[in-house]
Amino acid sequence: QTCSVKERVFLQVGVTAQKTMRLLPASGRKATQKVVVGDQDGVITCFGIKKGEAVPVFKTLPGQKIARLELGGALNTPQEKIFVATGSEVRGFTKRGKQFLSFETNLTESIKAMYVHISGADLFLCASYIYNHYCDCKDQHYYLSGDKINDVLCLPVDKVHGITPVLACQDRVLRILQGSDLLYEVEVPGPPTVLALNNGNGGDSGEEIVYGTSDGKLGLTQITGSKPVPKWEIGNEKKRGGILCIDSFDILGDGVKELLVGRDDGLLEIYNFESADDPALRYDHALSESIASIQGGCVGKDGYDEILASTYSGWLTGLTTEPVHREGGSGEELKLSQEMQSKISSLRNELEHLQMKVLQEREKYQQSSQSRTAVSSVPAFSVNDKFTLNKDDASYSLILEVQTAIDNVLVQSDVPIDLLDVDKNSAVVSFSSCDSEPNSNFLLATYRCQANTTRLELKVRSIEGRYGTLQAYVTPRIQPKTCQVHQYQIKPLSLHQRTHSIDHDRPMNTLTLKGQFSFAEIHSWVVFCLPEVPEKTPAGESITFYFQNTFLGTQLESTYRKGEGCFKSENISTISILKDVLSKEATKRKINLNISYDINEESVRHTLKLIHPKLEYQQLLAKKVHLIDALRELQVHEGNVDFLLPKYRSILEEADQLLEEYKRQPAHLERLYGMITDLFIDKFKFKGTNVKTKVPLLLETLDGCDQDGLIAFFEAA
Repeated sequence: QTCSVKERVFLQVGVTAQKTMRLLPASGRKATQKVVVGDQDGVITCFGIKKGEAVPVFKTLPGQKIARLELGGALNTPQEKIFVATGSEVRGFTKRGKQFLSFETNLTESIKAMYVHISGADLFLCASYIYNHYCDCKDQHYYLSGDKINDVLCLPVDKVHGITPVLACQDRVLRILQGSDLLYEVEVPGPPTVLALNNGNGGDSGEEIVYGTSDGKLGLTQITGSKPVPKWEIGNEKKRGGILCIDSFDILGDGVKELLVGRDDGLLEIYNFESADDPALRYDHALSESIASIQGGCVGKDGYDEILASTYSGWLTGLTTEPVHREGGSGEELKLSQEMQSKISSLRNELEHLQMKVLQEREKYQQSSQSRTAVSSVPAFSVNDKFTLNKDDASYSLILEVQTAIDNVLVQSDVPIDLLDVDKNSAVVSFSSCDSEPNSNFLLATYRCQANTTRLELKVRSIEGRYGTLQAYVTPRIQPKTCQVHQYQIKPLSLHQRTHSIDHDRPMNTLTLKGQFSFAEIHSWVVFCLPEVPEKTPAGESITFYFQNTFLGTQLESTYRKGEGCFKSENISTISILKDVLSKEATKRKINLNISYDINEESVRHTLKLIHPKLEYQQLLAKKVHLIDALRELQVHEGNVDFLLPKYRSILEEADQLLEEYKRQPAHLERLYGMITDLFIDKFKFKGTNVKTKVPLLLETLDGCDQDGLIAFFEAA
């Protein structure tokens, strides 16, 4: 059974945030549903579709930007009351646009996530770290989360006894609450960005929750009263975008609801349940920008179901099952073509009118700009950016999305970083020479985008121990020319990623700090050193974080409290970087530190065993790539390559893949050489010996040296 759909665009509102578009339930005899959407101009727009055109129902005045939009209503009645979160306030509107609620919460921050319970009286609101439960606008429960809250929902009260809120938190955890207390935590494979009830109602038990993560993974877990029961999990082997929205709807008409998924790279996916256990990807469709909200329903024409998506810049796009050419004879087809022709004609007229208006306004602007008293206003534009570490290839993805077409992006860095190739990137990149000494300028690259590009994805790889700032200067295609600068911190241990647990049996080196510092001070130093650590000082007297180096697979355990910090890792270089950076930060604040360390000799051997297979693989890849040109020349001269040894023939056969892999990972071998050199220097630094004169000999040894030979060199030195 194939899913045959066509795409159509209804209208554009302002820039939209995640989960700000819903379909109202169908009312009366009419089977079609109205659409309600809130944008960052603070406007709520409600419209229906008639003959393929958007017909407005109501539109509110602009105000503070809308962060969430949910539907609610009393139990066992249509969920058609509209609730929006804007700033620290929740407003309620009827389906006709009449405001019936204006609830100013006691939150000091803006609301980031909201859920309206089907009871109609319970409201769940989250700011960055704070969760509040209100019943009839009265404060009931409060919880302070250990990391940022990305989404919230509550299990259905008609199926599950009592109120069970679920928080999706940035530290790769779902937190299940009971009142104001934490019931238990559910570890998930990535930072969860969105939650949805399975099947729209939590499944048969009402306890099933579907989650999507920022690194593109999807999963379902059952939230029982005592513990989680994982049901299924889908990885992200194809390296697709992060998941922003989820809905359940039977678009295939087979009686079973499919899972609709919207991603931040513009991919819309439909998963169906062919087997009872795991969903299978049935259909996908690419839109040009990130999908902020997704809904399934009947919008355009009675009898034809549709998937409606709202994108970042406010486009509302429908994928309908309505056929393009209707069956029923040439008369109807002729009527359709006449309808289309008149529509195209009116669009052409509108376009010509707009072009004339733009020309007139531009002339007016040019004339007024000659005047001495004229003031040029800078046009405001929104940029949606995301800077995240990818575990698979130890690189950072920088995604920039602009509400209008991008002209160019200038990337500048004051620390050495490698720019990696991105398949989806069609922009032309050019590099400028940098003067790294006086200005600490290590990278200057310009990406020139093709017309109508609104989204750009870049990949960079940093070097641990070198820290500073990466800056992106974004210039869109608007007049007068305007540029926005966005800054991203490259941290000293930038390739480390938070993990739930580590292997305690590995040989660990220990760094211990003692001194007159507060819990908040040492926490701020750890935030400065490591990614994915919440900026807010944790509750309690002490905290432990676990990390894994995404490039090498080494581990780090960080435990600290007021006056004391303890850091353990099998990689001496990690301990060395922490020692240098933490000492520097303490010196800035004039705090005396008592630093002690315990070095495990076995740890160097262990780290070399982790590095060597990667080194061997990259050395072999480099050798194969260097042979390709010579082998191809032989092939041209000799006509065939039957006389070659099988290993050389296989290099020719795999030449394209080898070149592609080598191009994707520039400077990979140099980075490994650098890590081994740092390990060598750091091992002896802790013994008080300077071995920098022996580095050239080490680099000679690395070429073609086996693992045992490398370990022997380290020990003999």
